[in-house]
Amino acid sequence: MIPKKSTNSHARPLELWGGLECTVNRVRDEYFSQLDRNGHHGRACDIGRFASTGIKAIRYPVLWERTAPDGIDKADWSWADERLNALREANVTPIAGLVHHGSGPRDTSLVDPAFPERLAEYAGAVAARYPWIEYYTPVNEPCTTARFAGLYGVWYPHGRDDRTFIEALLVQCKAVVLSMRAIRAVNPNAKLVQTDDLGKTYGTPEMGKVAEFYNERRWLAWDLLCGTVDEHHKLWKYLTKTGIPLEEFLWFRDNTCPPDIIGVNYYVTSERWLDHRPERFPEHHRGVADGIPCADIEASRVLATPTPGIAPLLAEVWDRYGLPLAITEAHIDANREDQLRWLLEIWEAAQQSQQNGVDVRAVTVWSLLGSFDWNSLVTQNKGYYEPGPFDVRSPTPRPTALARMMKELSSGSALSHPVLRGQGWWRRPGRFLCHPPVATPAALTSISADGHRLVGTNSAPILILGATGTLGRAFARVCRKRNLNFRLLSRQDMDIADHASVERALAQYQPWAVINTCGYVRVDDAENDAQRCFRENTAGPAILAAACARHGVHLTTFSSDLVFDGLQSRPYVESDPVSPLNAYGRSKAQAEVAVLDENPDALVVRTSAFFGPWDGYNFVTLALNALERGESFTASNDLVITPTYVPDLVHACLDLAIDREAGVWHLANGGELTWAELARKAADKAGIDAGRLEARSIVYPAARPAYAALTSERGILLPRLEQALDRYLELRNTEDPEIEELQATAESRQPVASGHRQQEETPPEAIQAGNC
Repeated sequence: MIPKKSTNSHARPLELWGGLECTVNRVRDEYFSQLDRNGHHGRACDIGRFASTGIKAIRYPVLWERTAPDGIDKADWSWADERLNALREANVTPIAGLVHHGSGPRDTSLVDPAFPERLAEYAGAVAARYPWIEYYTPVNEPCTTARFAGLYGVWYPHGRDDRTFIEALLVQCKAVVLSMRAIRAVNPNAKLVQTDDLGKTYGTPEMGKVAEFYNERRWLAWDLLCGTVDEHHKLWKYLTKTGIPLEEFLWFRDNTCPPDIIGVNYYVTSERWLDHRPERFPEHHRGVADGIPCADIEASRVLATPTPGIAPLLAEVWDRYGLPLAITEAHIDANREDQLRWLLEIWEAAQQSQQNGVDVRAVTVWSLLGSFDWNSLVTQNKGYYEPGPFDVRSPTPRPTALARMMKELSSGSALSHPVLRGQGWWRRPGRFLCHPPVATPAALTSISADGHRLVGTNSAPILILGATGTLGRAFARVCRKRNLNFRLLSRQDMDIADHASVERALAQYQPWAVINTCGYVRVDDAENDAQRCFRENTAGPAILAAACARHGVHLTTFSSDLVFDGLQSRPYVESDPVSPLNAYGRSKAQAEVAVLDENPDALVVRTSAFFGPWDGYNFVTLALNALERGESFTASNDLVITPTYVPDLVHACLDLAIDREAGVWHLANGGELTWAELARKAADKAGIDAGRLEARSIVYPAARPAYAALTSERGILLPRLEQALDRYLELRNTEDPEIEELQATAESRQPVASGHRQQEETPPEAIQAGNC
């Protein structure tokens, strides 16, 4: 029997919780551990970072596989002791997770009949050691995990049939019941927070029965725990057709364990669209469901009018169970502004749900340290990283704008970031993967979208200086794509070396950020035109920096690898001393000092060797065009550089500006190679004969450093050069050079849609583990 509805839905303010991605999933005989990947395993000091966001509670791992893989008698509690006690001292309530998409130690699995009793034994040991812990999630997302492990064959034990799926589901749910029984034997007040993905499926009428089945299936774990699965259940025939004895299902009717809080996990991929016309969609979204060829894709990529979001889904849970709710995972794999917009939409939907009488207790920001390789459903170690409130690609986890927003939400302060006033990509034109988009079903358009902030970009803009330059135009293009309000200014609009011109423009446009891409760029001419070079590259940025400091405007400006003398034998990092060899380099080196003296909050980006798809004059494009025409092309073979793909640079700079980062930062795509090697590598990838490439020493009027490779001690944010070249060539080979890639989102959590374009991988060496 489902418990009666809670009556205190308005009694408590909405809380902010945090979550730590801690999956330990098994693929064949290999384990994939998020705690190792994000470095938290070796960083107890992260607890202070988490607490600084103002969260009241945290979903925190005390994982069976890690703590007691060889049995309770050989358990090592030292890691959990240190961190759980630190959380207690910080007044952050832990919600202890015992299995997180895992399958237990090597000698068991999700279809092992002994799994429930063994996990319960471990759960009892956890409760005995930490009797003060009140909240538990013994098994995270049992229905979702059972699908991945028992139906889709993604995780161990790699089942691909309904029986294995249901067996895995029953084993996990029984483990929850027995674990809570063992925990409550120690602590009778212990509470169950039972999580699962609240995915909902829509579709064409031809796919209606499949969608209806998926929508019933998503409730199964909660239904079992609440004891409502019997001969009256809508899926009873489906369940019993598996051949599993009826008593396995009816056991839960006699051993109910309803959640004290239902944990709802919600992603942009949680709402799906099934379409019987797969040919309308990209091939990697095509598959078969119930024998019907179809496309399975995020509803947001298809429907002309977006779904109303999570609020109606929370109402469904409330109507079905009448139990308190918490949103236990809220995360999106997107650029920084859309991460902020997603969190705002979820928060406002939870508040609106409270006002509508739904007992929503909290919103959980997931994941505090980001996550790895979820675009492949954690089946590969490819370094694909999604940042969260803290970015672990820095020596110590770096707080992003999400961390600042969390502090504002937890304290009840007004949200301050201007980018929040734009729509997220899931609500913008241009999100569609089919044309024309599918008309939104009437049943969806009739649902209120209360709580959604669908405002335009009439907020403070970003000023982009350098309207005629490659980089300035690239920033404008990407800002337009990312729905960031901007103004692209020419020298006539703002002359940065003229105090009055700078002040007029700042007063006119009232920006929150300025990105300065203008300057004197003719390195050789600067030797005989130093006065103009220093005016544009040194005096101008200093004037601009001082003005931005006075007005509280964030400034991003650019420097160069030519500030170095090339005498080093390893790539240069931000703290290496500068010693330029030419006038251009001296202008940039002096600008760095002047800008940061005037405005310590400014961001100075050193970069080098641009190439990209949006202009015809960069080195790689010129080389490939010439070689493709069968012409000779000359390139230096004695100057070592680190190339930079312009789209990657622009995206990273915008994220850093939104985070309000400051100081000098090196941004490039990695690698150490000569200009000739770069041309040959690009030609080989493009399948172009490089036989007419002439690699030789070139004497320039302005001296260049022989070795100017860049890396970063602050965080390697750009992907590898190999990937950058692949994406450059993909755009170069399109019929329309203006075509841009759709903004990448988190990998589908459905089996058919498993082929989103993978975003940039983070080199493994960029992940900083164990530093406080």
